[in-house]
Amino acid sequence: MCSDSARGARSVPESRRITIDGLDLCLHEWAGEGVPVMLLHGWMDTGRAFAPLVDGLGGRHVIAPDWRGFGESEGSRSGRYYFPDYLADLDAIIDVVAGDTPVVLVGHSMGGNIACLYAGIRPGRVRSLVSLEGFGLPDARAEDAPGRYRRWLDSLRTSAESQVFSDGERLVEKLQRSHPTLPTETARFLARVWTTPDGTGRRIRGDPAHHRPNPVLYRLQEAMACWQAVQAPTLWVHGGRSEYASRVMALPDWPTRQRCFGSLTLRRVPEAGHMLHLEAPGEVALMVNDFLDGQ
Repeated sequence: MCSDSARGARSVPESRRITIDGLDLCLHEWAGEGVPVMLLHGWMDTGRAFAPLVDGLGGRHVIAPDWRGFGESEGSRSGRYYFPDYLADLDAIIDVVAGDTPVVLVGHSMGGNIACLYAGIRPGRVRSLVSLEGFGLPDARAEDAPGRYRRWLDSLRTSAESQVFSDGERLVEKLQRSHPTLPTETARFLARVWTTPDGTGRRIRGDPAHHRPNPVLYRLQEAMACWQAVQAPTLWVHGGRSEYASRVMALPDWPTRQRCFGSLTLRRVPEAGHMLHLEAPGEVALMVNDFLDGQ
């Protein structure tokens, strides 16, 4: 459970399980009013970790799924993960939680990339789109394919091992080295929701198979074609201290990426890094609320 005693009651979600594509997936839900707001987490994260952001979203109805193989959701039985599977899972989850009602998508990092693609693939199902540091990846070169496939095949020859920390404080220290502006209380909260007790310490919940190289190269032109089909008003938010955002925004194609969206607002959280929704949850929540209230 999350650090509920240090936060308001809104931090405590109800968790329920649904079956998608034969897998048992977990949804974390905060009851509220209005259009469903779906919070889509990033790589090796969990929907439950959005609690600090949810605290600032007021009385909105919020749903945060755990992607397959992350958090409390069941992993792929083959140990293989492909990006289109997340799009299919999101499509099916929206069927369950919203039916024909268009939803708000708020995604962080990998979740932001999924949200931006989905909003162009199913434009009628997305009312508003918010991407927190999910701007796509550098375009891959076709000549990289043989080496990428080779590394992926080699990785399948050995079993993937879960990362285990001797205790939660070791993970707290690692998180704060990687994200210096992350508050200690939040780092301890993450150490709890990201791990489960293990015989030798605390094991990261995510399927270790996610650490294998992705055999499919990132094709920017395909992503931009999806972005150009987005009809929803879109907010992109980045951290002023984010090395990831700095790298993407330094790419020559950065202006072209922005022009793909018909209605795009770009905002910056000056003192935050890549984990901006956890480093500055109040500021990010205010930006999201202002954006959604203006629709």
